[in-house]
Amino acid sequence: MNTEIGVKRIFVANRGEIAARIIHACRKLGLESVVGVSAADRESMAARIADRAVCIGPAPAGESYLKMEAVVAAAKGSGCDALHPGYGFLSERGTFQRLCVAHGLKFVGPSAAAIEAMGDKLNARRTAEQLGIPTVPGTDQVKTAQDALEFGRRAGYPFLFKVSAGGSGRGMRVVRSPGEVAGAFEGASVEARAAFGDPTLFIER
Repeated sequence: MNTEIGVKRIFVANRGEIAARIIHACRKLGLESVVGVSAADRESMAARIADRAVCIGPAPAGESYLKMEAVVAAAKGSGCDALHPGYGFLSERGTFQRLCVAHGLKFVGPSAAAIEAMGDKLNARRTAEQLGIPTVPGTDQVKTAQDALEFGRRAGYPFLFKVSAGGSGRGMRVVRSPGEVAGAFEGASVEARAAFGDPTLFIER
């Protein structure tokens, strides 16, 4: 047990290489690790190297890694006193940080206020603009492919669809001509909803 930080067991609320890195760090610090896995990841490297793996739901991320209540319940049920969200998934949701704290879990990451200021890419862009920080040409929320076509007509190509709630490049689509807009918009929206539970897109050029 690492008495300096008052933590004995950390719940890892992520998957893949991210989870494996956190688990290795826990081991170096003398901390126990419990990783939450979907049904599809029961035999993953993270599941094999953690002290314990707990299934948090079916394979789709929206039914497992993005289920805040299920993740917190698994962390509490496995006797963890802290939770590390990694990056992506729930790490950029202030409501998740607050939920962890409300259930007595130390959250390994920034405060909810900091997450909400910077975790949502659109909000981060707006904050930068308000502070006079230069930003690349782009848009606020793009609700339809027609909005994107209008931006392309004004600003030109290529441009990039980006996911407001996302990270790790998920949902990003490069658009080089008007003929690519509709397919890129649909693909980015679908991937954003599947990966982050939020299909909100914006554009940067």
